[in-house]
Amino acid sequence: MQNRFIPQIATALGLSEAPDIQVIGAESLPSYFAVSELASASIEMAASMIAKWRPLETGTGGQINIDQRLASKWFDMTIRPQGWDLPSIWDPLAGDYQTRDGWIRLHTNAPHHRKAALSVLGDYETRDDLAMAVRDCNADDLESSIVSANGCAAAMRSITDWQNHPQGKSIAAEPLIAWQRHAKTSVTPKQIDPTRPLRGIRVLDLTRVLAGPVAGRFLAAYGADVLRIDPPGWDEGAVIPEVTLGKRCAGLDLRATEDRKVFEDLVASTDILLHGYRPDALPDLGYDAKTLRAINPAPIDVTLSAYGWTGPWAKRRGFDSLVQMSCGIADWGMQHAKASNPVPLPVQALDHATGYLMAASAVRALILRQTIGEVTSARHSLARTAHMLCQTATPDLVGEIAAEHLADIDPHIEETSWGPARRIAFPVAIEGVSHHWDHPAGTLHRHDPCW
Repeated sequence: MQNRFIPQIATALGLSEAPDIQVIGAESLPSYFAVSELASASIEMAASMIAKWRPLETGTGGQINIDQRLASKWFDMTIRPQGWDLPSIWDPLAGDYQTRDGWIRLHTNAPHHRKAALSVLGDYETRDDLAMAVRDCNADDLESSIVSANGCAAAMRSITDWQNHPQGKSIAAEPLIAWQRHAKTSVTPKQIDPTRPLRGIRVLDLTRVLAGPVAGRFLAAYGADVLRIDPPGWDEGAVIPEVTLGKRCAGLDLRATEDRKVFEDLVASTDILLHGYRPDALPDLGYDAKTLRAINPAPIDVTLSAYGWTGPWAKRRGFDSLVQMSCGIADWGMQHAKASNPVPLPVQALDHATGYLMAASAVRALILRQTIGEVTSARHSLARTAHMLCQTATPDLVGEIAAEHLADIDPHIEETSWGPARRIAFPVAIEGVSHHWDHPAGTLHRHDPCW
């Protein structure tokens, strides 16, 4: 049976036909949604773009094989520490809370988001005490108050409620990938190494947890020079060993004059700009699209937002777990599992799928720039990916995947900043193409901000 997502993604990428890819295995994560099918499809399409980029040099492509079991596992934590432990990925106060009329999820992993939530609810230190305060609140009102305080929260809605919500209607009208074509420009064609197709491609990664970093990690696997830039003091805790694989990680303060000069020099010579700032964040720092194109007229701009690019929530902060609450995924799982609390997806599939779609659109844009000189931008959103996934909702829990075994783990030892580690074996094999990461995972701000 053909993967249901492939035709939609191929159309979104502007392809005339879906690629011929061999999928190995049929194991899938148990879910009320086609999560493993989405994992396989999004990774397939990113791989297919690598396979289409490579023939610009060789004239021929290569067979692509995708292991669906491993693809499912790459939608979760892939790192397996050897002799050390990862900390929890969640702040103690983060999670789902019952209100007097429903449920709400608070996202408090970032200190400023935690501070914003507590500025509304009160300065509670334990989850039990906070739960008592939340129980007296109306879910929608509390969501609005926390968002107004620059925090992150999402009341749980049903799929039907979301479809009737102004933001849900806006998302349904948006394309899966929103392309913008810019004036053609003269760019020196890139020399393509057939075995490491993205060698020499510079990627400026301004993204945070989790979709954007997934895109950069995938591009790095095929040789791209991915430079991640973070602001002072930023930390992502347990996910850093996951999202820094293959990247150099530097820090800049875009409010400081000298750092702005360094940033502009990086922009001037980048090929791909990945960013996940809310729509007004970079413009507020003085870097709107017009300014960035004045610095460099030819970069490929690939960006994402949580709740889309149109509608009343277009500028709202959000994360995968919040979007799952807003769009009805967690409610659907709760209702059909007959559970007493929200039931999300088994993995943060919106983040991961959107990340691979970002990688696919970045390479698709490289192909257009290389072949016809057209410079393009691509916009993605977690909510639009969720809209596609929600079409597969089923009342029955479907899927089964065997426990992890030794064959799932790549034998390579990765010397991370925290100690040795191994990874889940990569799910992609492209004939004639090598995938590996030139840099092990490591702490943020550890490299100089230069190419």
